[in-house]
Amino acid sequence: MQRVQGMGWLEVICGSMYSGKSEELIRRVKRAKIGRLKVQVFKPKIDSRFNIVKVVTHNGDEAEATAVPDSGVLFSLVEEDTQVVAIDEAQFFDKGIIDVCRRLADGGKRVIVAGLDMDFRGQPFGPTPALLAMAEYVDKLQAICLKCGNPANRTQRLVNGQPAKASEPTILIGASETYEARCRHCHEVPW
Repeated sequence: MQRVQGMGWLEVICGSMYSGKSEELIRRVKRAKIGRLKVQVFKPKIDSRFNIVKVVTHNGDEAEATAVPDSGVLFSLVEEDTQVVAIDEAQFFDKGIIDVCRRLADGGKRVIVAGLDMDFRGQPFGPTPALLAMAEYVDKLQAICLKCGNPANRTQRLVNGQPAKASEPTILIGASETYEARCRHCHEVPW
């Protein structure tokens, strides 16, 4: 993507857990910094799995970040001379993140957002679907199904090693002890 001075846009990186969303976000942040662009990285305060002040991938890559409680605080912390705003775990933000991303892009900033597009039930998750619809660039990443080895686009929640029931709460922060990647055919949501 060639940068035109003062022209902003929205990029969304989505997919299931373990598909490399945060890894791709960090890669883009590193490249922007190599290009001497001013970058700010944000994450939701609720995501404290690996580190409070860093975006951290499952394989250990990391980028400094500011943890924020909501989209309003995020918007207030974006500095005027920032050229690239990166946001990880978009699905955990309130719906206000949609307007924040639009305002930042309209204001000339490159906005890079990573997040789950579906919850553990296989349903659209939080604000990510609306961000996908608004984005100039969308990358939907695939993981590997842990049951059959095929491309996986869904996140399987497990409770005591068994698929979680549809009645379970939508948000439950966790990693490999709670979630695994599954393809459409191996994904199970008992009702």
